Amino acid sequence: MFAKLARTGVLIAAIGVAGCNDSSMKDFAPEANKPLPDKILADMKAKGMVRTSSVMARIFKEEGKLEIWKAKTNGRYDLVASYDICKWSGKLGPKYTEGDRQAPEGFYTVRPSQMNPRSNYHLSFNIGFPNAYDRANGRTGANLMVHGACSSSGCYSMTDAQIEQIYAFGRDAFQGGQTEFQIQAFPFRMTAANMARYRNDPNYEFWKMLKVGYDNFEITKVPPKVDVCEKRYVFNQVAPEGTTFDPTGPCPESTQPDSLKTAYADYEKRYDAAFSSAVRSSAPAPKPTIAGIKEASIVSDWSKRRARGERVPIEPPSMNSDGSVTETVRMGRIDSPLGRKMAALDAEKEAKRKAEEQRLAAIEAAKTAKEAAKAQALAEKEAAKQAAQQQVVTAGVEVAPAQPAAETQAASADEGTVSKLKKKLLGMFGG
Repeated sequence: MFAKLARTGVLIAAIGVAGCNDSSMKDFAPEANKPLPDKILADMKAKGMVRTSSVMARIFKEEGKLEIWKAKTNGRYDLVASYDICKWSGKLGPKYTEGDRQAPEGFYTVRPSQMNPRSNYHLSFNIGFPNAYDRANGRTGANLMVHGACSSSGCYSMTDAQIEQIYAFGRDAFQGGQTEFQIQAFPFRMTAANMARYRNDPNYEFWKMLKVGYDNFEITKVPPKVDVCEKRYVFNQVAPEGTTFDPTGPCPESTQPDSLKTAYADYEKRYDAAFSSAVRSSAPAPKPTIAGIKEASIVSDWSKRRARGERVPIEPPSMNSDGSVTETVRMGRIDSPLGRKMAALDAEKEAKRKAEEQRLAAIEAAKTAKEAAKAQALAEKEAAKQAAQQQVVTAGVEVAPAQPAAETQAASADEGTVSKLKKKLLGMFGG
């Protein structure tokens, strides 16, 4: 009954890049045929629902809830089950680009072909991202799902027991003739208090647009008719015969039932009063939100490097309100064939670097040793010279320069001649 999702390429290479890549590997999936618990069936009966009536899902990120709503015999929907989301990745705010690890926000459609009874994540269904709005606004990504296994890289992950029930709701509705069911994914319950908390957020205008669809369901308790024109969502609008809603073109002059217009105007009047009151009152601090395409691109680049097996910070980078980027100190790489290959290449590169460092260190050490030996030899020579001079001074010996023998004899002869002349003169003058 359900078509298998197409087998994907290499799983590891896409982890964190294209969402929760979900190859269909199992040959038999008995979990896809488990009936709903008797208690849920009893609650449905008490609310005027049959097992195969139509369903709709609502997701609230901040509250961490996935709700299943089911049509009653009067055509209106009522809440039949609520589940705690096990994990969803990213921050509050829409998905912008492949690899940003953001779980989508918006209005999506699930058809039987998107149900995967042989999922690697126990059971799963693709939520249909990107939809017409996403494509019109250039948003990219694939394989965004609600699935089991409590593990998420851009998906909404449930426990295995939870996904068995959620899957069964969709399966039974398709058996009853529903051709597609709607998933409404919101950042939070779009109450006046919450909207006031996030009124200064960069995603606020996008959330105001989603709130129109949220309000339409709150008023009617029927999934709204969703169209896209001028790159924005429009809800419960009827285009003139022969015209259509062009996601990137101008919106046609559409109409809406008068009863819905009146109900919506009354709803908005009450909301505006509650919003003004909420602005003046204290409230819990807002949760972290994505800072648009700039932060999404930074995270996407991190995801791509991680998928290639590069060593990256353990957690995705995060952009702060001042535009700076925070990264975790701890580094690591994905455990995959690519990761192990990159680790081996890095280890080889590191070994070569260390070997080169050791070679250069040995050359430097030899040069230093040679210069030290030269300096030592010069020092020893100077020390020997000083020692010899010190020995001469200590002995007290002063050596006069030797005169040649011929000079000594000539000096003695001159002294004898002068003495004889002196004696002769003294005799002549009677002196």
